[in-house]
Amino acid sequence: MNHAKSPEPSAKKFDVGGQAVMEGVMMRSPNATAVTVRRPDGTMVTKLTPFVPLKEKHPWMGKPFIRGIINMGTMLYYGMNTLQDSTTMLGLLDEEPSKFEKWLAKKLGKGIDKIVMAMAIVLAVLLSLGLFMALPAGIESLLKGTGMSAVGYTLIGGLVKILLLVAYMFLVGFVPDVRRTFQYHGAEHKSVHCQESGLPLTPENAQTFSRLHPRCGTAFLLIVFLISITLFLVLNILLPISNFFLRLLFHLAMLPIVAGISYEVLMGLAHSNSKGACILRTPGMQMQRLTTREPDASMLECAIVSVNVVLNGFPEGTPKTPEGWGIFHAYQESEPGYVRPAPQEELVPDSES
Repeated sequence: MNHAKSPEPSAKKFDVGGQAVMEGVMMRSPNATAVTVRRPDGTMVTKLTPFVPLKEKHPWMGKPFIRGIINMGTMLYYGMNTLQDSTTMLGLLDEEPSKFEKWLAKKLGKGIDKIVMAMAIVLAVLLSLGLFMALPAGIESLLKGTGMSAVGYTLIGGLVKILLLVAYMFLVGFVPDVRRTFQYHGAEHKSVHCQESGLPLTPENAQTFSRLHPRCGTAFLLIVFLISITLFLVLNILLPISNFFLRLLFHLAMLPIVAGISYEVLMGLAHSNSKGACILRTPGMQMQRLTTREPDASMLECAIVSVNVVLNGFPEGTPKTPEGWGIFHAYQESEPGYVRPAPQEELVPDSES
């Protein structure tokens, strides 16, 4: 069996990260993304998309605090696009649309898949704003109206946000499809750990690592909530706002600042091995137990294929779909330098004399 070579030293100078998608994993390097999904027939298909980082086009976007704001926006943008890519690669959008869907697509001048994705994004944003911002802001306004101190209603509002986040993650984990996605999330973390360790990228090696990772988006969300509580606590003391809608707008306006600070905190904790950093990142790490599950070997294979392709590209001779996606039957086929066996010629029996 061909084992993956240890990553080159240059490959370890940057962080490799990603996300779980429908029946697969996306991995991202500084200049490319690779999405790998496993189709119902067992084959894996991978879409490799090169890109130029915004900080290379606009250096100011890579400055501390600003890069956190930019990262939040690009994470949302690429996250939605990646989910759409995975559903397309699995063929989930190939069903014949209904008459209403055809009429809607004709009126809007867009494909039905783009309409569905746009509606999903709008609903997700509205749900997030209502659940994690409007509801806590309303509770804070009510408590303020009772004469409660700024410290009291801010801490209670922040606690409500965290409890809602934990409850949401806990409950969605019971949905079978979401649970499988959480398994792929665990596969992503284990494969990144394995790549960072320098060990050969194999399902057996990856399985030995933790499914928790300090750079996870789940940890980022918790840090965002904690930073927002601290920031709003100070601002509510200095600038108390009674009107609910003004409070909501104020929270929305402060979100980029909170994201910028939270990103720097996350990166600082993730890249430090000090005892203090380990203690501070423990809540975010433990919270990942809600959004990750132990993956099986086939899920780890998908994650490993994405890591290999995003770091090294497609091996020479990789078969492709008409769309240009690489086709793999085993993770070894994605290893750098993999040589595909020559096709065997069909043996023709000698004719009898």
